[in-house]
Amino acid sequence: VEDAVLLALELETGLSDAGAEVVGPAYELAEAMNLLNGPIDAAVLDANLNGLSVTPVAEALAARGVPFVFATGYGDTGAPTGFDAPIIRKPYDVTQVAAAVAGVLADR
Repeated sequence: VEDAVLLALELETGLSDAGAEVVGPAYELAEAMNLLNGPIDAAVLDANLNGLSVTPVAEALAARGVPFVFATGYGDTGAPTGFDAPIIRKPYDVTQVAAAVAGVLADR
């Protein structure tokens, strides 16, 4: 879930190269909420989607027990609070995100 198209595409490619089956990307909050109807093992969430907080998506994932990581350009204070999820600071290397996703999946 990432509103910057080029970054989302880079992330999609990097996660696919790492062996993930990517069901996104979603560029807007409504798109992200619609993806919740399908099977998801883990998610990468940009903290802010075109000015809207990704909190509703994080809440829905947490309620389903689906692990996720936040990716944010706002630092550690930019991610929604109240979630036990790693925070990856932008700019990041896609391998950092892949490692974080692997880590939350291993913790399940």
